[in-house]
Amino acid sequence: MSVAADDEGPARGAVPRTAVGVLDRTIAILDAVERGTHTFSGLVRATGFSRSTTHRLVKALEAHGLLEPDGARGYRLGPRLLRLSAVAARELPLRELAHPVLERLAATSGEGAQLYVRSGDARLCIDSVESTSELRTIVPVGAALPLTAGSAGKVFLAHLGEPDRARVLEGYHPSTPEGPSEARLLAELETIRRRGWASSSGEREPGVASVSAPVLAPDGRLVAVVSLSGPSARLGHARARRVASAVLEAARDIEVAAGGGR
Repeated sequence: MSVAADDEGPARGAVPRTAVGVLDRTIAILDAVERGTHTFSGLVRATGFSRSTTHRLVKALEAHGLLEPDGARGYRLGPRLLRLSAVAARELPLRELAHPVLERLAATSGEGAQLYVRSGDARLCIDSVESTSELRTIVPVGAALPLTAGSAGKVFLAHLGEPDRARVLEGYHPSTPEGPSEARLLAELETIRRRGWASSSGEREPGVASVSAPVLAPDGRLVAVVSLSGPSARLGHARARRVASAVLEAARDIEVAAGGGR
């Protein structure tokens, strides 16, 4: 299949070539942004496309909600991709394997339980079991929450490589008055890596607390994060320490169910 002069093929082997060249080029743009926010010039460099081709593809993806501007930083994945990924996530074996574990965790603790995976610079809730308490926190499946606030976000940050973590934290500021300073957050990440779990209270949203632990692949790679969340009045720092063992156990149970385990 011939390619127009300004369509120099996708990014240096980043995506496979098929008979549908425009789709290959579109995926090359999304593949670049999946690894982090890119400026327009950065997309040109990452894909090897001409500026005119990149401009056409970016504008089309933006019109369909697959990309969105991120201020001076350039472009990031758009909200439609998050919705699509949420639908796909409902069919993931991980969600099916983890659901009974989340149900047990929610039943024994009386709080809500969630499972998150990373989606770009956000964490995506792929499963959620609500508390039966009248006063409870609700995190719907498909919710995209920041990596920079809340205990689950801190677990993701703790497992990021240094360059990726520095990029995500660039320009960091607390989401609420209860949120940690950057220096305190970095110190917390060291503690989280050492003890294996994280807690937060009022850091993402006032009155909301949570305890989270990593779900790891056999090679130690972070696969997901399991979280227990509830009102700060019930899940403050003292109780967070008491329920941490249950959250860690749930994370290990999911690992075993998925064929791994530590």
